[in-house]
Amino acid sequence: MSWAGKILRVNLTAGTCVSEPLRMDWAREYLGQRGLATKYFVEEVDAKVDPLGADNKIIWATGPLTGTMASTGGRYSVITKGPLTGAIACSNSGGYWGAELKMAGWDMIIFEGRSAKPVYLSVVDDKAELRDASHLWGKTTWQTEEILKKESQDPLTRVSSIGRAGENQVLFACIVNDLHRAAGRSGVGAVAGSKNLKAIAVRGTRGVGNIHNPKAFMKVTAEKKKILHDHPVTGQGLPTYGTQVLMNVINETGALPTRNHRDVQFEGASRISAEAMAEKRPTDGKSHLVTNQACFGCTIACGRISKMDETHFSVQNKPEYWGASGGLEYEAAWALGAAPGIKDLEALQYANMLCNEDGYDPISFGATVGAAMELYDMGVLTKEHTGGLELTFGSAEALVKLAELTARGEGFGKELGQGSKRLCAKYGHPELSMSVKGQEFPAYDSRGIQGMGLTYATSNRGACHLRSYTVASEILGIPVKTDPLVTEGKADLVKAFQDATAAFDSSGLCVFTTFAWTLADLAPQVAAACGDEYTMENVALIGERIWNLERDFNNRAGFTRKDDDLPPRLKTEPAQTGPAKGLVSGIDKMVPEYYQVRGWDEQGQLKAETRSRLGL
Repeated sequence: MSWAGKILRVNLTAGTCVSEPLRMDWAREYLGQRGLATKYFVEEVDAKVDPLGADNKIIWATGPLTGTMASTGGRYSVITKGPLTGAIACSNSGGYWGAELKMAGWDMIIFEGRSAKPVYLSVVDDKAELRDASHLWGKTTWQTEEILKKESQDPLTRVSSIGRAGENQVLFACIVNDLHRAAGRSGVGAVAGSKNLKAIAVRGTRGVGNIHNPKAFMKVTAEKKKILHDHPVTGQGLPTYGTQVLMNVINETGALPTRNHRDVQFEGASRISAEAMAEKRPTDGKSHLVTNQACFGCTIACGRISKMDETHFSVQNKPEYWGASGGLEYEAAWALGAAPGIKDLEALQYANMLCNEDGYDPISFGATVGAAMELYDMGVLTKEHTGGLELTFGSAEALVKLAELTARGEGFGKELGQGSKRLCAKYGHPELSMSVKGQEFPAYDSRGIQGMGLTYATSNRGACHLRSYTVASEILGIPVKTDPLVTEGKADLVKAFQDATAAFDSSGLCVFTTFAWTLADLAPQVAAACGDEYTMENVALIGERIWNLERDFNNRAGFTRKDDDLPPRLKTEPAQTGPAKGLVSGIDKMVPEYYQVRGWDEQGQLKAETRSRLGL
């Protein structure tokens, strides 16, 4: 078995760090990372808990394949009750931090209580202690990582931290590691900030052992790496263009949400695309893209490293931003670009850097800016509300200023930091928040990709593409091609994607492998590492169990059938252009079918026979 076999429990109120054995009965039923940590969380935390209260807990967790030679085995997740939504939150990150924790000998860290002063956790193999972080409070994630590496006198120390956004309770604050990898959605960084927890610095030298069948594991991981290498998406598209390869594709499909979902196609898409990032600038003859980059153990290398034009207005006289840094990925480029109607690639890159540096989610931020710009366009918001800023659609200057203000929690940025649901409700137009359960939509319009509408509506952590990426099937034809414009069959499709994704997330591997792999590829890797009982059927059942566990927590937290819905705009305002012209979302037809497929009653509650079958 490739679990480390122990967890670290940190009581921030008492200042104690205690090791305890991993519950192996739970590990066998929930695998690890997302599933296993959620099991611990729901067993220990009242579903009605205040997300920013001391009684909430927050868990950093790895999977059994984290830190191993399996491709993409560098993942970790942060699990808590999210302040943006009030629902179960699980945010996944790559980079090197997760593998480092596993190589230090820990499967997860559970934080409980609240520290009276800023602290960070130092972990060096089996030695763990809380240390004063007063000198780190107010620092960005980049500064925090640099300081802690110097203090440890070990450049291989890995740091997972919050920035000023988490400290300032931005409700979509994230947790950043390795400078530009992030547990990015649902406000997990705000929970850490509410506990005065600044960072976790980890150094592990023990490696990952306990592989059930080492020879079989080496053989099967080599076979699966070849599949990734030979696949056109994981072997060519993502390494060459990153996720930004989708910008022009989704725009041509007529499913690129633009100007707060008023439109489904963006006339400026080509100017903020992967192709644009690779073009040479007329100002200096250099391209925006420097190179691609991989996380620990990854054979895909979809990450982008970019360098800004030093003459751009956003970074003039700011040499600290002139070096290469984490580049735009598709969701961020959409949220900072098409959502508010902005075509300035350099402005998008600057705002994205601030999201990384200060630790807040570019998807929720950009989507909230788009909502604010619509309120401004309607005359609901004025310069008096915005501190003199003109929030016109397409304004790169406004985006740059709002990114700075949101990071610092100042002026109108403080209101943006509460997310679009609260912003739109405050100004009398809750219908203009393009969100589900309070979390903003990612980069796919559900009028043009019907399955994504059902994905958003039923996602346990609020609107999310990483819980059921039916774009793979509906647009890319993976693993089979389905029609994006119809509702038929989408309930079964979404359930299959949700369950499979839960299993992949819990294994410690990256969901991007699912462009080339299915559960038939995951199961033998888990079996070789953890035990022969992990057949494809068993792994599929684990994914379904995890999904229902999360759903049950949300039901107990107060979520009902009415929360599995989309904003009125997507149900009443037809797409005006593209292949989906004239269509609205068929969400009202799909949800009842989905409940039936799930084994839930008409109100979205788990039926007794479903609980029994899944052992819940």
